[in-house]
Amino acid sequence: MTRFLMCITTVLMLASCSTVPITGRSQLNLIPGSSMLSMSAQQYGTFLKENKLSQNAQQTATVKRVGARVQDAVERYFVSAGLQDSLKSYKWEFNLVEDKQVNAWCMPGGKVVVYTGILPVAGDDAGLAVVMGHEIAHAIAEHGNERMSQGLIAQMGGTALSAALATKPEATRQLWMSVYGVGSQYGAILPYGRMQESEADHLGLVFMTMAGYDPNVAITFWERMAAQKGGKAQPEFLSTHPADATRIANIKRLIPAVIAQYRK
Repeated sequence: MTRFLMCITTVLMLASCSTVPITGRSQLNLIPGSSMLSMSAQQYGTFLKENKLSQNAQQTATVKRVGARVQDAVERYFVSAGLQDSLKSYKWEFNLVEDKQVNAWCMPGGKVVVYTGILPVAGDDAGLAVVMGHEIAHAIAEHGNERMSQGLIAQMGGTALSAALATKPEATRQLWMSVYGVGSQYGAILPYGRMQESEADHLGLVFMTMAGYDPNVAITFWERMAAQKGGKAQPEFLSTHPADATRIANIKRLIPAVIAQYRK
């Protein structure tokens, strides 16, 4: 019986594989996209009610302006690749939250939050495009679905999301928050793995370049992020990220091809 169940699980996992845009990597996504979007809207709304939006009109406008440009780039890429239906349920939002954390995140459906604490590190629009391109890439690549799928298997024995919400709502909410790096970490699962982080770097470079920003800014941005550590605990934005030197070397390697293929 155990062997039979393992076989059934393997079949389901194989049937639930999808492909990441641009990189072509196969990934495991057990959760229906409609369920991810529904929970995203709910959790995003709850987060905004529980946290303070920035009252700085100029900084808020910057976040929305840069976000809109990256959004446009994403949509143009998906049209060019014949994947526009993948974004038809997206309802993009870009909000700046008053918080000293050096952090930002994006939930499925284009629900983006930037913390004021990361703005000094971003420095300007191009630096902010690095941040937002990277975080939007996580959503576009469905890394959240992938991590939630892994979490449901590891923590809840493969329980379906709907069943997990019904029987373990708080544990499921904490799993969701940990996957998306919202606020402090919950549970044992960190926001993303190193492969996903490197993949988000790659996609983020493509999107910021298509949006008209210089991808070389990503190098200096990540150098500034590395300097944020200063012997102290690393910023939440760097959780499970690749080693600084490795990340920067990978970005330098990717930039020439990204410019050649995606710059207007």
